[in-house]
Amino acid sequence: MLEGKGEYTLPTETRYEGEMKDGMFHGNGTLFFPNGSKFIAQWNHGIALQGKYTFADGLEYDKEDWRYCDQYDRRFYTEICNGLKPAGRSQLTDLDPPRKIQEGCYDCGDGFYDPLTRVVNDYQHKFLRNADDDEHEWIIQTCRKAWDETTGYRPKQSQSPTT
Repeated sequence: MLEGKGEYTLPTETRYEGEMKDGMFHGNGTLFFPNGSKFIAQWNHGIALQGKYTFADGLEYDKEDWRYCDQYDRRFYTEICNGLKPAGRSQLTDLDPPRKIQEGCYDCGDGFYDPLTRVVNDYQHKFLRNADDDEHEWIIQTCRKAWDETTGYRPKQSQSPTT
């Protein structure tokens, strides 16, 4: 059994650093996710009693005062930090430029989803999970897909005079 302070890496490459008791997270500890985000928490026999999630870009999640991409302010965190682009050149995702999605797949935030196999793989193509019916429907209805077309600003094409 794991006891005391230590480090444990899960098969998903998520790493835990902190206190353990009877082989479980117990006490103060941090989960470091492969995408660069982290969850610092107070644990009790493997259950997080309270904690703070920080996204890879430094944005801290605050359940009580969440102002990121909500119904009142639809800007991405990078737009809040760096300002908006000119009209018609809005960002599609928090990443700018957005990541290229594999053909036939969806970008569901933590990886790519293939609706034919119903598998979510991380951005390094490693298996994350199988999507259940609810997640499948949510991804299909909500997430950006590989065949999306950019709308909005398009540079004018030069037209040659007709003779």
